[in-house]
Amino acid sequence: MSTRQVAEVVEAVGHTVAARGIGYGDTGPGKTVAVEQALHLPPGRVPVWRAAVGVRPGLPQVRAALCEALGLPSGFLTHRAGPADQALAEALAEPGVLFLDDAQRLSPPVLDYLRQLWDSPGCAAALVLCGAGSERVLARAAALRSRVLTWHQVSRLDTEDMPRTLGLFHSVWEDADPADLVRADEQTARGNFRTWAKITSHVCAAQGRDPGTRVGRDAIERACARLGPYP
Repeated sequence: MSTRQVAEVVEAVGHTVAARGIGYGDTGPGKTVAVEQALHLPPGRVPVWRAAVGVRPGLPQVRAALCEALGLPSGFLTHRAGPADQALAEALAEPGVLFLDDAQRLSPPVLDYLRQLWDSPGCAAALVLCGAGSERVLARAAALRSRVLTWHQVSRLDTEDMPRTLGLFHSVWEDADPADLVRADEQTARGNFRTWAKITSHVCAAQGRDPGTRVGRDAIERACARLGPYP
């Protein structure tokens, strides 16, 4: 969906990709979805490599994830650091974007390893790191932090635009009273799109028992109550 937040992410990612730099983006506002969309929009589109990491991965696990993302034979290379690093450096000499989500899981030594890869002569790729709280991890990896070209925090959705945004998101909200949606956002969702997705799921489940009815304040409040006291 087109929102101000998505447009800002597209601009930040586009700048980072064009400059072949390193970018960082700060759960819930739709950060990952926005970045995924942005990576498909820059002109002269380049390959996008998505690396998935586990919780608190060690360097061998990260090396394996990078090899897999770049299409390298990770099972063979990860046990031989020198050839693996050389192969990664050669792959990153081609223009492209490595997208690494949940970067807050990475330790300073792993982040410094990424820095070394991007400091390799001839590196032509951009690196996009995402993850809520990653800025605290990057603060402990000063060498990489100093190389970040673009810092972008994805803000929460604008309350005044919430009725329009939700109407685009799901048809169940098209006839809802905008005042009810704004009230629910102020009291429960607070601009967090992941929370609104949960509310939408509960409303749709309730509507399945009585399809075609207009979603009123009571239905919205019941859906919000299902999220518990700490949405």
